[in-house]
Amino acid sequence: MLQTRHPLVSILAMLGVVLGVVAVSATGITAYNVWAAAQTVVDNAVVLDADKPLPPSLDAIEGGVNLLMVGTDSCEGENAKLSTACMAGDTDGERNDVTMLVHISDEPRRVTVVSFPRDMLEPIPSCPKEDGSGNYSAMASQKLNVSYSYGGLTCTVMTIEAITKQEIDFAAAIRWSGVIAMSDAIGGVDVCIGEGGISDPEHTGLTLSEGEHTLQGWEALQFLRIRHGIGNGSDLGRISNQQQFMSSMVRKLQSDAVLADPARLLTLATTAIGQMQKGELKLSSGLANPTLMVQIAMAVKNVPFEDIVFVQYPTRYSDDALRVYPVTEAADQLFAALEANEPLTLTGDPSQGGGVEVTGEVVQPEPTTEATPTPGASPGTDATTDPQQRVELPSDIAGQTADQTTCTVREGK
Repeated sequence: MLQTRHPLVSILAMLGVVLGVVAVSATGITAYNVWAAAQTVVDNAVVLDADKPLPPSLDAIEGGVNLLMVGTDSCEGENAKLSTACMAGDTDGERNDVTMLVHISDEPRRVTVVSFPRDMLEPIPSCPKEDGSGNYSAMASQKLNVSYSYGGLTCTVMTIEAITKQEIDFAAAIRWSGVIAMSDAIGGVDVCIGEGGISDPEHTGLTLSEGEHTLQGWEALQFLRIRHGIGNGSDLGRISNQQQFMSSMVRKLQSDAVLADPARLLTLATTAIGQMQKGELKLSSGLANPTLMVQIAMAVKNVPFEDIVFVQYPTRYSDDALRVYPVTEAADQLFAALEANEPLTLTGDPSQGGGVEVTGEVVQPEPTTEATPTPGASPGTDATTDPQQRVELPSDIAGQTADQTTCTVREGK
């Protein structure tokens, strides 16, 4: 029985639907109709001040976009029976266990995913109560994962905006439901386990031998949850393990294995709608529009792997190693580069918690376009774009790119 809930597979699957709906819509109108039907079940959409108006056509969305993807733990409904902590009454409320800011740049398109450690100490602003009865009091220093408890998705958005000084355009919060169905619909995600394998019999029950594995269902869940048995046993190691999973999933979604399979994409879309109908998926009002999903997909589906970057917000450990503090100077350099739409080069380790190691590189498939490539252009790049000088991020910032392969490192190696 699982002790904690981890909704990351659902978040990734939703991103997969965003990417995949373009390929489906190219073969027919069925997929778009599925998404249009989803509008009938998003009456609880959260209105953000920064919700952008939609462009009038189905062309790629204009300008840059910031999306906040939040995975929450909950003891309501189906989630309760999947957690020993819920059944024992050891936990209450709902927290943002996973918090990721997805930045999609203006042309030339780049994607940067910033993961925020759940135990990072930060001020929580005065957030409006979800019932409209007033505001919660601001708090000087709390773990980031309590922000959702004070005002739901809106409060987590406000907190991340205060941390990053970035305006968030759209947001989504997903509970841990339908995760197995999502990973099965994708057909599994390939991951690499390093020397000696990994084992966590007490917390997740996951044991994987050294080598390559295709994970779906319960194993995918356990892989995303595991921290005991990898790296230094911390949430920071788990973040980098999740980034390995995300990198592999992005590569799969850009390959013909998924994007050229309308049946699989429709399964993803209908499964996501099922979560919305159950109240397990909450969207900001702008993101609830299926037109926007198509526009985002058109913007990101051919981004070069080297420009899909997964980073952890830089931190340092507290003296007791139970919490982490932000390293704002390094973070400021990251967000300055994103605002300038400069290509990034990582100089730090792939993990702050020793959870993964880089083992190689992958070759990106040809972009899904009918245009004739310019001679000499690299696959997956826009030949009309002048090359830019890449910005070297501070070594305090850990992460990896989608063109890197990484393997999970067992604890104590």
